[in-house]
Amino acid sequence: MDHLRYSGLPFEAQRGAFLEIVSRDSLVREALARARTLGLPDWLVVSGALYNSVWNHLTGKPSGYGIKDVDLFYFDDSDLSYEAEDAVIRRAARHFEGLALPVEVRNQARVHLWYPQKFGQPCPRYTNASESISYFASKTHAVGVRYDAGGHLELVAPFGLDDVFSFRITPNRVTDNQQTHEAKGKRALECWPEISVVPW
Repeated sequence: MDHLRYSGLPFEAQRGAFLEIVSRDSLVREALARARTLGLPDWLVVSGALYNSVWNHLTGKPSGYGIKDVDLFYFDDSDLSYEAEDAVIRRAARHFEGLALPVEVRNQARVHLWYPQKFGQPCPRYTNASESISYFASKTHAVGVRYDAGGHLELVAPFGLDDVFSFRITPNRVTDNQQTHEAKGKRALECWPEISVVPW
């Protein structure tokens, strides 16, 4: 049960452990360093690359195991056109060339424009990149990390970190995302059998 050594600890202790683990992970460290030099407004590396890297560290698996891609959010409401976001995506593709995994870049200022068509339900108009992660289907996935102006790692975790360190995927019922919660839980169990998935 050593993989649960941080479960139930106070948030500050979990925060310190989380940031230390992800900053030591070769994939996450490289992704964060490159994201910083890409210079996007209000950027965050979010979700899977972070919590999966913590699980890999705690279960003795290699860096990148079970991770499909690196999700990079940014927030720019100065131009909400598809073309503007596409230009950033193309620039990022060149910038992240050679990274072990692909990087998915998305402008969180635009999500409300395409989300209803893709998922069949409305999505709030976000006001910053951090706000959008609080709408993820599972609270466990709602984590983001970036460098602040002083070069220190900053954590965004609206629901805390105990779910991550307890290997527990907990639903976030703020929107009707049951299918996503269940699908991600099923996939995660295949890679990390230590996980428990809380039913919707």
